[in-house]
Amino acid sequence: MPRPVFEICVEGIDGVMAAEAAGGDRVELCASLLEGGLTPSHGTIKLAIERARIPVYPIIRPRGGDFLYSDLEFETMLADVAACRALGAKGVVFGCLTADGRYDETRMRALVETAGPMETTSHRAFDMTRDLDEAVEALVRCGVTRVLTSGQRDTAIEGLDNLRRTVERAAGRLIVMACGALDPDTIARVRSESGVTELHFAALAQVPSGMTWHNPHVGMGGTEKSREYELTVTDPEAVAATIAAAL
Repeated sequence: MPRPVFEICVEGIDGVMAAEAAGGDRVELCASLLEGGLTPSHGTIKLAIERARIPVYPIIRPRGGDFLYSDLEFETMLADVAACRALGAKGVVFGCLTADGRYDETRMRALVETAGPMETTSHRAFDMTRDLDEAVEALVRCGVTRVLTSGQRDTAIEGLDNLRRTVERAAGRLIVMACGALDPDTIARVRSESGVTELHFAALAQVPSGMTWHNPHVGMGGTEKSREYELTVTDPEAVAATIAAAL
């Protein structure tokens, strides 16, 4: 099999550089991975594109939760896609659904058109659709470049049958990129049994903050107070080990 493309899901500029150093081929750049990934700041995107030698694909997701957006939220998504294009991003990642669990093709087409020459990836909104085959056809009609999926299950191992089905349904019209708890123990099996050509994973670690003084009385944003003094980082050793296990 040809070597797959490895996309690393990262948070912030330090994650971009760690993924690149460890052998990643591309990054999905996010903020707030605790919420599944939100749109990074303009400054983060700009610096990542300037510093990285590998393609940077920012996620376009204005909030956590579902993928049914208000009109104003959708306007911000269009504005963020246009900003990424102006900054020179190679691609963007997004997904919009209707209330009944189908792709919102009007909005998806508008995002693809705004992206212009950039590649477009539908994120795991795909995994929240009601009909896999219908969703693939919708993405093809909208001109989306690729779809990120765990086979509509929590993990790629659980979703292997649906991953194979997605690859077969796409039939080369849409790149299928597998995700879902990929690590050195699972990634080779997913690669060999699914037929995907691209693999996506995060290799995250929790490390202590550099703060030497802790205020025990305040926690920001409703999180556990201990969380104020922990950082979520991309572990380059885990990235390299996961890539090596797939080859």
